[in-house]
Amino acid sequence: MAFVPMTPNLGFPAIAAVGDSAAWKLGDIIRATDPVYGAGEFIYLKGVGSTVRGSAVTYNADDFTSTLLAANAIGPVAVAMAATVANKYGWYQISGKGVVKAGTVADDGNVYATGTPGQVDDAVVAGDRVKNAKFASADGTPSAGLAEIELARPWMDDAVAA
Repeated sequence: MAFVPMTPNLGFPAIAAVGDSAAWKLGDIIRATDPVYGAGEFIYLKGVGSTVRGSAVTYNADDFTSTLLAANAIGPVAVAMAATVANKYGWYQISGKGVVKAGTVADDGNVYATGTPGQVDDAVVAGDRVKNAKFASADGTPSAGLAEIELARPWMDDAVAA
């Protein structure tokens, strides 16, 4: 993926860049476009250990830190655009079509947190559905361990009923 910022401003770090210090304002949201995946929105966050490209996270709007997505999570959800590990900074996708770390999933399936932090699946788990997200491919697309996903500012609330 080669997303290029569309938001009118100069100095954005590249969408796949990871920094040792914040190169942009934490929590800032921009639009970017990719020739394959189209347009999307991205938020600049502080990373967390074990994050790889495609890791799903929840993030805290108080300090814009991230936590690998896990069962019973509550909060907004984003997908890492690079290996933005602990004490690193980078962009996370919050809308548009992208790529996520996934188990065995089917195209058009709902998205759920799994027992593996940062990975999602389509197996139904009460309270762990990621709202405003769905798979846009089966697993293995674009490569092993990943699936395409459609995002519309997703979130989790740990509610059993929809």
